Amino acid sequence: MATLQPRNLEDGCSETAPEQLQELRHDGSVLAIAVSDRYIFAGTSKGEIVVWSLGTYQLVQTIQAHKRSVLCLLLSDDDKYLFSSACEPIIGVWCPKSFGRLYEIYSTYDVGDVFSVAYSVQRETLYLGTQTQDIQWVGLKDPARRVSHDSANHPDKRQHRFFDSRAIGGTSTPRRTEEHYALIPKASTVLEIDPGAIRQYAHYGWVFCMQIAKGPTVLGGPDEEFLVSGGGDGTIKLWRLADHGPDYDGDERVTGDIEEMMVLGDDNSESVMSLAIDGSFLYAGKLQGIIELWDLDTKQKLRVIKAHDGAVNSLNMSFGLLWSAGTGGSASKHSTVHYGRDKSGLTEDVSQKYQCLSRWKAHDAKVLSTAVGVCRDDQLFITGANDNTVRVWRVNGMPTQAEQGNGVVEGMMTASLREFVSYKTVSSRPEFTEDCRKGATFLGSLFRRLGAQVEMLSTGGLHNPIVFAKFSGKLEPPEKRKRILFYGHYDVVPADMKGDNWQTDPFQLTGRDGYLYGRGVTDNKGPIIAALYAVSDLLQAKVLDSDIIFVIEGEEESGSRGFQDTIRRNKELIGHIDYVLLANSYWLDDQVPCLTYGLRGVLHATICIDSKLPDLHSGVDGSNLIAEPLSELTLLLSKLKDSKNRVQIPGFYDGILPMTEEEGLRYDDIARILIRRNPANGPIDALKRSLMARWREPNLTIHRYNVSGPDGSLISSHATANVSVRLVPGQEVDQVIASLEAFLRDEYARFGSENTLTIRIDNKAEPWLGVPGNYIFRTLEEAVMRAWGPTTGAEGDGHHDGGKGDAAAEGGVTLPANGTSDETAPKSRKPLYIREGGSIPPIRFLEKEFNAPAAHLPCGQASDAAHLVNERLRVLNLLKSREIFSTVFRKL
Repeated sequence: MATLQPRNLEDGCSETAPEQLQELRHDGSVLAIAVSDRYIFAGTSKGEIVVWSLGTYQLVQTIQAHKRSVLCLLLSDDDKYLFSSACEPIIGVWCPKSFGRLYEIYSTYDVGDVFSVAYSVQRETLYLGTQTQDIQWVGLKDPARRVSHDSANHPDKRQHRFFDSRAIGGTSTPRRTEEHYALIPKASTVLEIDPGAIRQYAHYGWVFCMQIAKGPTVLGGPDEEFLVSGGGDGTIKLWRLADHGPDYDGDERVTGDIEEMMVLGDDNSESVMSLAIDGSFLYAGKLQGIIELWDLDTKQKLRVIKAHDGAVNSLNMSFGLLWSAGTGGSASKHSTVHYGRDKSGLTEDVSQKYQCLSRWKAHDAKVLSTAVGVCRDDQLFITGANDNTVRVWRVNGMPTQAEQGNGVVEGMMTASLREFVSYKTVSSRPEFTEDCRKGATFLGSLFRRLGAQVEMLSTGGLHNPIVFAKFSGKLEPPEKRKRILFYGHYDVVPADMKGDNWQTDPFQLTGRDGYLYGRGVTDNKGPIIAALYAVSDLLQAKVLDSDIIFVIEGEEESGSRGFQDTIRRNKELIGHIDYVLLANSYWLDDQVPCLTYGLRGVLHATICIDSKLPDLHSGVDGSNLIAEPLSELTLLLSKLKDSKNRVQIPGFYDGILPMTEEEGLRYDDIARILIRRNPANGPIDALKRSLMARWREPNLTIHRYNVSGPDGSLISSHATANVSVRLVPGQEVDQVIASLEAFLRDEYARFGSENTLTIRIDNKAEPWLGVPGNYIFRTLEEAVMRAWGPTTGAEGDGHHDGGKGDAAAEGGVTLPANGTSDETAPKSRKPLYIREGGSIPPIRFLEKEFNAPAAHLPCGQASDAAHLVNERLRVLNLLKSREIFSTVFRKL
C-alpha cells in the first residue's frame, strides 16, 4: 500500500502541506498522543501506551496500560509524570523515562469513562473529567488518600450498581476478563479520591477536555493557575483552584476545591471537544468542525473559524501557531493575533489578521489526537488516527540560506537525502542517463553549498562522471594535515514500481516505523549524506583539521566503468592520501555493529562458442555429425568444477593465505553471537564453516546461458555463458584470468571441434584484506563504541515488563568482546570484525594507487534489502553513522 502523500485542501492557504517524516504503525486506533523531549507516546484502542523514540522513531516499548481504550494522555509540565485515562474509571500515572507505573488512581463513585485529565504542578494535584459530568481531583502526595492494592473500594472489587445488578432469580452477568488484563503492571502507589473532592454536574454533558492555564485572565494574578474545562453541553468553564474545600460530613476538610469563575457559550450548543490557550485567548474545537476564539478578559467570542469537516478533536498552540485536526482526516495551521505575522495586533482586528496558512489531508481516516514537539532543530506536528497510524510532520519554516550553507539545520540531512533519492540514477539503463547526470549535479551543488571545492571528473564516453569534492582542514601549514579519501557511489540498481511490489514509490523517500524507504537509501546514498553532514558538523564547529576528499562515482553498479583511468588521470588534483574510507555494506544482523576488513575479489567472463553453420532445425538437420555449440559449451563448463564443487583450474588454490589464530577466534565470536540471537543459525560449527566458505574461500559460478535464434527445436549457431569467479587474498586476479583462459582453451582443443571458442573478460576486481589492528581501524572501533554506547542495536525490542529504566528501554543487549572465546568474560562494546563475500572493485585499487590503508564501515542492517524491493535504512543507523564519521574525520 502506497504511503499517503499530503496535499493542500484549500487554494486560499498561503503555504504548502508540511513534509511527512515518518509513519508509525500499530494494530489499534490511536486515540491519544503525548510527546516528551525523548519519546512519542500513543494511547490506543487496545488499552496500550506505545512508545517510540522521538529522535529515531524506533519502537521502544508497548505498555499494557488499561483494560480498554486509552482516551487521554497528558505529560506534566515538569516532565515528571505521564497520566493516562481510558474507557474505565482508573487513571494511570507513569514515569515518562522508565515507563514504570507510579500511581493507580480511582474514584469511589461509578464515574464511567474518564475523558480528560489536567495536572497542576504547583499543587501536585490531578483533575479528571468524567462521563458522569463530574470533575474530581486528588493530590498525588496526600498521604490520606493512599490505600492498599486490595482495597474493597477498588472498581474491580466493588459492586457496580448497573453492571452488577441482579436479575430476577438472583443471577448477574459475569464480569468480563481477558488475558491482557494480567499484563497491566502493578502500581507502586494506589490513591483513592476523597468522596468530597468532586464538583458534580460541572457540565451538563461529558467533560471532554481540560487544561491548566497560568494567569489567563485579569481575574487572577499572572502566576495563578486556573482550570479550564469543555463539555458536551457546549460550554467552556473557568475554575479557580483552592487549597481546601468545604467540610465533608462534618469531619475533616477536603484537600483542594474548584470554584466556577466564568462560563462561556450556551449550554445547548455543540460539544466542546478540545481546547488550546494562548495568553488570554482561548480556542475551542467543536463537534461540527468549527473553532471558536474567546477572550477570557472580556468574555467575548471574537471569531468562529470553519476549520474542518467533522469534529475538531484536537487543538495545539505552539510555535506561535494554532494547530488543529478533524475527524474528516484533515489537519491545519492558522496564524494567531498574538503570534501571527503582525505581532502588534489588537483584539478588534482579529478578523483581518487571522488566516489559514495550510490545510492538508493528514490521514484517510479520523484524526483523533495530535501533539507538537521539537527534535533537534525540527518543529514537529504529530497526528494519530483510527487507521492505526501515527504520522510525524516537519513544520519548520524554510531554513535560511546561511543555515543551509552552514549545515546547522539537523533536518537538512534528511531533506538532502530525500532529494538525492528522487534522482533515478540507474547506471545500467541508458534511459536514465539524464537522471544520472542530474543526480551528480545535485550532489556537486550540495557539496559546494556546504563548503567544498568541487570538480566533475569525466570518465569518457557516455559513462557517468565522478563527483570530486574537497573540504580543507584548518591545520596550518597544509603539509601537516592528514588527507582522508571517502569513496562512495551515487548510482543505484533498477527499481520497477509496477512489477517489483514496492510498497511506496522507490524514488520518493518515505519514512515508516523508524526507517527510511527508497532505492539507494542504504546503498549508497544514505552513507554518503551521513559522511557529508559529518564534515559539515566539524566545519561548523571549526574543529576540522584534516582535508576530507570525497570521490563519488556513478558506475559502481555497472562495474565501475572508467573509474581507474579517471582516478589515474586526476591524481595530481586528488593529491596525497593518508587513509581510504568507505561505507558500502551492512551488519550481519539487525543488532550488532560491524567493521569490514576483507572482501573477495571478482572476475566476470563471457564464454562463447560459435559455429560456421547457421541456426538449424534439430529434426531436419540434427545428427551426430554436427558439433552443436550449446552442447560443447555445456561440456566445456562442466570441466571447471568437480562433483564436490572444487574448481579444477590448475594452481587455482595456490597462494591463499592460511587462517590465523586471531581470525579463528573472530569466527568463534561471530558464530556464538549470531546463534545466541537466533538459535536457528546453529549449530556453531556449521555456521562457522558457512561463514568461512563465503568470506575467505574462492568460488566459481555459472550464471546463465544465451543462444541464438528464436525459441523452439533449434540447433543454435551461437552459445554463450556468463561465469564469475570470486577470489580471496593471496590470489592475483590477472594470474587467475590467464589460468582460466589457458584451461578452457586446452580443454576445448581436446574436443577437436571446428567451432570457435571466445573468452571475454568483462570486468575484474582484486580481493582486499585490511589490517584490523592499524590506526584507521582502531579509530573506527573507538568511534563505533562511542556512538552505540554500552548497548547495541535497536532502541528496545518493543516488549515491556512494566518498569525498566532508561537503558533497558532504549538499548539492546551488551555484546561479548570480539575475539574472545570466554562466555563469562566482561561485556564489551566492540564491533564485530567481519569479512564479506561480495566485491567492491575500487577499494583495493585506491589502496594500492595511493599507498594508503583502507577501512570499511557498514552503516546499515542485514534487513536493509539493498538491491531488493523496499530497500530501507533505519533512521537510528543514519544518525549514528553521521556521529561515527564525525569522530573519525576529526581524529584521523
